[in-house]
Amino acid sequence: MEMSYNVYINQSTTFSGVMRAPLRWVLWDVKDTLLKVRLSVGEQYCKEAERMGISLSPVEVNAAFHHVYQNYSTRYPNYGITQSLNGQSWWMGVVRDTFSLCRVQDPALLNTMAHNLYHNYCNAENWEVFPDSKKALESCSSLGLKLGVVSNFDSRLEAILQVCGLLSHFTFLLSSEEAGIAKPNSAIFGQALQKCGVPAASVAHIGDHYVNDYLASRSVGICGFLLDRCMRKQPEVPQEHRLSSLEDLPSQLQQRM
Repeated sequence: MEMSYNVYINQSTTFSGVMRAPLRWVLWDVKDTLLKVRLSVGEQYCKEAERMGISLSPVEVNAAFHHVYQNYSTRYPNYGITQSLNGQSWWMGVVRDTFSLCRVQDPALLNTMAHNLYHNYCNAENWEVFPDSKKALESCSSLGLKLGVVSNFDSRLEAILQVCGLLSHFTFLLSSEEAGIAKPNSAIFGQALQKCGVPAASVAHIGDHYVNDYLASRSVGICGFLLDRCMRKQPEVPQEHRLSSLEDLPSQLQQRM
C-alpha cells in the first residue's frame, strides 16, 4: 500500500530520533557529483561557432552565457515548464541569446547553432565522469542498496547517463523537468520517496550543492551527504555528513545499515 508524503516525513522523523531505519536506497545528484562538463561553456560554444565560420572569444561568450543563463533562470525557472516551455526550447533560447550578445544576428544561423549545441551535449566526449563515480556506484550496489537519481536536469538526463556508462546502475531517474519541481523545493524529494517506497530515514542522498542537495534532502528526513570535492568546508555541515570524495561513501553508508 502506498504511503502518503506526510507519512514518509513522520516516519523518518521518528527513525531519526532514538531509532534508526536501516538504509535501503541511495539517491544521487548528477552534474558535478558523478560527472562534469568537460569544456567551459565559452569553449564549447566557440567550437560550434567556429564550425560555422565565426570566430569568437571564449571569455566573451562565457560572460554572455552567464548573464543570459541567470536571466532565464529567474524569468523561466526549471526550464519554463509552467510557462509553456521545455528543456529544449529553454536551452535553445539561452544559446541564441548568448550568441546575440556576442553580435551574431542571423536568425537561421542562431537556430542552427542552438539546435546543434543542445544535441551535442548528449555526446560522451562533452562529459567527464569523475574517477571515483563508477566504483562508488558499484560499491553501493554490492551493499544491497538500490540507487536512484534526483537531479535538476532536463530530458537529456537518461541519454547522457547512458553514453557515460552510468545508466545501468539506477532503478529510476527523476529530473526536475520530469518532476515539474526543482531542488531545493523539497517536494521533488517527496516524489523520489514515493518511487523508493520506504521511509525517508531509509534513504541517503549524495550531492555537491549545500542548499539544493544537502539542506533540501535533510529537510524531509533523508540522510543527506554533502560532496565537497573542492574542500569549501561549509561550517554548518557536521564532519560525518561531509565527503571529500566518493571513495569515503561506502564506509559511511555501512555505518547506517
